[in-house]
Amino acid sequence: MLYINTHPADLDIDEALARVSAQRRRHAMQLVKEHDRKLSLAAYLLLLEALEKEYGITQAPEFSFGPHGKPFLKDYPHIHFNLSHCSAAVLCVVSDRPVGCDIETVESPLDMDLCRYCCSPAEVDAILQAPSPQLAFYGLWTRKEAFLKLSGEGLSDNLPGLLETDEAGRAVFDTCIGPDASYVYTVCSF
Repeated sequence: MLYINTHPADLDIDEALARVSAQRRRHAMQLVKEHDRKLSLAAYLLLLEALEKEYGITQAPEFSFGPHGKPFLKDYPHIHFNLSHCSAAVLCVVSDRPVGCDIETVESPLDMDLCRYCCSPAEVDAILQAPSPQLAFYGLWTRKEAFLKLSGEGLSDNLPGLLETDEAGRAVFDTCIGPDASYVYTVCSF
């Protein structure tokens, strides 16, 4: 199930700190910028909401981490989740199977150096021919990032060819554009 908060800047930090786990409180308070603290706390609060609605869990969970740093719920390893945020919104996905997600703010103009770095020549051509190259790029970028978060491996040296792998071919991607086209997100699972 997908949960999204499109107003993370409105978050009251003190109220949020009172609701999250000590682990998340420490993590958020280590962040230097207030906006980053709000994003971190808003993501965790979405997870709390999802766990209560989907599983009846009302206690603030602690995270453990896989070999590549992917978090999982220490007391509920059968519940899979993923969090992502950008300046415009925060995203949380919970599932009974492994899942990855990514959300990105649509920036304009399109950074062609970044595009060429992380996309194959065919992907670059498709992006440039799209009605909205920015939306096409961020749709592709969020698919790649969501897939990497699903696998738990993080950024890869093979970003241009990532979606052409056999493993990515078995994945299911759901990419959506925010109502005002200010953000794009993708949820990925097997």
